[in-house]
Amino acid sequence: MFRPVAALLGDIACVLIFVAIGLASHGEPLSGVNLAWVAWPFLTGLLLGHLAIRAWRHPFGIWPQGVFVWAITVSGGMTLRTLVGDGTATAFILVTTGVTAVLLLGWRAVASYLTRQEHSPAPALSPRAEPEPAEPENTEAASRD
Repeated sequence: MFRPVAALLGDIACVLIFVAIGLASHGEPLSGVNLAWVAWPFLTGLLLGHLAIRAWRHPFGIWPQGVFVWAITVSGGMTLRTLVGDGTATAFILVTTGVTAVLLLGWRAVASYLTRQEHSPAPALSPRAEPEPAEPENTEAASRD
């Protein structure tokens, strides 16, 4: 139960980091109101993505879970921004797509790498076979022939 919650919280953190970077790069204050107003469409898309792909089944999976969560986050966020009259300029869509891909898929790649030992099968335990000693060649008998 820990991993699905951790994956959702990791994704939420990535969206909030993306929004905070965007606000800071545009000189906007990092207030709770600004953060919430810009983040809510993407957080809604993120939750829809988690539900649609059932991300809790393989929470750290990059394919298909991570890719679909990312795609639904971006498309859902942009759709909701359009519906409420916020901007969806082409440059914003491209930057959002790229940055969220790095964040949402990047942390999954790190998590998958760090937990790879937990998913690999244990080696079979079998007694180690000792090699039989080689019989010495009888060189005297070979030389008499």
